[in-house]
Amino acid sequence: MAVSEDRQPLIATLKKAAYLLKDAGIPFCLAGSFAVYARGGESVDHDIDFLIKADDAERVLATLTEAGFRGEVPPEGWLVKVWDTTEHGDLLIDLIFCPVQRPVTDATLRDTDIIAVNACHMPVLSATELMIHKVLTWSAHYCDFARGLPVARSLREQIDWPRVYRETTHSPYAHAFLFLIDRLGVMSLAEASALSAAV
Repeated sequence: MAVSEDRQPLIATLKKAAYLLKDAGIPFCLAGSFAVYARGGESVDHDIDFLIKADDAERVLATLTEAGFRGEVPPEGWLVKVWDTTEHGDLLIDLIFCPVQRPVTDATLRDTDIIAVNACHMPVLSATELMIHKVLTWSAHYCDFARGLPVARSLREQIDWPRVYRETTHSPYAHAFLFLIDRLGVMSLAEASALSAAV
């Protein structure tokens, strides 16, 4: 069900930015919590995440700032940011080109589906890659499994769990999460491990 833009003003900003990027011919996809929302999940956060390629970052900033967004190149080195000044305040979009140390490539941007987000069609990152990004954010400094459970539960049938297992096996925090959701009946860790080994 679509969220009213009166109740969730970030949706209007998301649609405006997506339109501008599509109109400029810049490849991108919706990621983060709004991608979970677009895929039927329940997670909607306080900002918008788009994935872009590093080579397109300057062009993305120029396109959006020319349309009235306020841009910033932060020191982190894996994203750029823009703000949309609205009656609801300054609404943030993160334009990420290297999430969780995984550079965005043409292959990343092909791992998407065109989905209508409140009647605006745009490429949305696959549920599998969304889950991989979520579990790889956890470390000794931040490990909140409660943030990942709604994603795993609401998108579980869309997620390629053997691929998640295979691409996150280096992370003990990811493995602990997969063990937890196996015990909760969300997925089968034994099956994911066996099918991953068969690839």
